[in-house]
Amino acid sequence: MNHQDVLDRFDEVSLTDLFGTKKEVKELPNVLRKDETIMYATSGFVDNNTWLITCTDKRIIFLDKGMIFGLKQVEIPIEKINSVSHSKGLMFGTITIHHGSAHMEIKQINKTTLNPMIEAFNNEIDKTKDKNNNVTDSDDVTSIADEISKFKDLLDAGAITEEEYEVKKTELLNL
Repeated sequence: MNHQDVLDRFDEVSLTDLFGTKKEVKELPNVLRKDETIMYATSGFVDNNTWLITCTDKRIIFLDKGMIFGLKQVEIPIEKINSVSHSKGLMFGTITIHHGSAHMEIKQINKTTLNPMIEAFNNEIDKTKDKNNNVTDSDDVTSIADEISKFKDLLDAGAITEEEYEVKKTELLNL
């Protein structure tokens, strides 16, 4: 993807505000993977600097390209995001992305791009969760049943106690 492809994609998703991120937008094609699609982007303040925040179908990319310090890049894989919260003022909003025990807070997001950005985050999070929930195939179920059967044999042979068997069965069934 080149710079013009990025700009064309921004037009496709009706991106309206990239205040102060011209250098970051030019750098974005160098950061994107070949199999990655931009879902939405916006600008905002992270640690008192203007950053480009881009939601793709694989990750959220934070870019800050300074003249002196070069490029600062932070990325969060979509599957690592626990939740997204936000607040909205008269002109600007704030988004907080919770991932693991950490979070990223993006301030001063133009109100017109706030909801589309949150929607892009949530859509990609939902797709990832759906994908992960549909991964259970018959081989996994068979191997779990086989494991339980092995532990039942150990119980019947007197090698483990009833309590050990129940603990292992509950663990395997994710109960």
